[in-house]
Amino acid sequence: MQNKIKVSTYLKIGFLAILSVVFLIPILLVFMNSFKSRFFISTEPFNFPNAETFVGLQNYINGLTTIRFVGAFGRSIFITIFSVLLIIVCASMISWFIARIKNKVTSTMYYVFAFSMIVPFQMVMYTMTYIVNLLHFDNIFGIIFVYLGFGAGLAVFMFTGFIKGVPLEIEEAATIDGCNPLQTYSLVVLPVLKPIVVTVAILNTMWIWNDYLLPYLILGTRNKTIPVAIQISMQGAYGSVDYGGFMAMLVLAIIPIVIFYVSSQKYIIKGVVAGAVKG
Repeated sequence: MQNKIKVSTYLKIGFLAILSVVFLIPILLVFMNSFKSRFFISTEPFNFPNAETFVGLQNYINGLTTIRFVGAFGRSIFITIFSVLLIIVCASMISWFIARIKNKVTSTMYYVFAFSMIVPFQMVMYTMTYIVNLLHFDNIFGIIFVYLGFGAGLAVFMFTGFIKGVPLEIEEAATIDGCNPLQTYSLVVLPVLKPIVVTVAILNTMWIWNDYLLPYLILGTRNKTIPVAIQISMQGAYGSVDYGGFMAMLVLAIIPIVIFYVSSQKYIIKGVVAGAVKG
């Protein structure tokens, strides 16, 4: 029996190791090719840099100057941070209301938010772009509210499921102690939601940071974010692409999100499972 368990464990470990390698290979290829001359990337994409193909940090230097990386990086940071904060605050508040006030209105609100998750972005992007332009939200401040609209569905779904498992007695105790609803939310409810808050923050940060289509449609080429800047600035005349600079900028764009994910990954499974089970 123990031998069967050991064999099963080894098989699982082996499978997960192979799966990890499969997922890491594309990242390794991008990192490896970021140090090659662009003339050799398309002909020798799977070879390690050698004396002939190695160009040092030249691709990184060229990429930083070509796409104006610092400005694009700053815009991406601003949009990502404030969009995630707005999603967390607004979604957690409405989820608390939905979970505690049970009637037909809140049930309808919940199903509307849940339904919004299955609507493809491509189905509404042209109408959305037209409305955003009418409301003058086509700037780095307005796009934050657009992300709130698209990110609220999943966030409300996860927050509502988690809040249903929070004992109502602690909120009643806060009310007896003289807390108004806003104080109860900020002092009692929000600290309890920490695991799911971190989970929602991670999922939305990875989505917003890597998003290309929405910033391109709303901001265009005036206020480029990191993905838009890399895609547009690395393209030359007649369809030519600076693959060396492209790979180098991809490496720099990946670093912040990898650091954020690794430092917070322990909350992902905990929050998702808690929200799913309690919902």
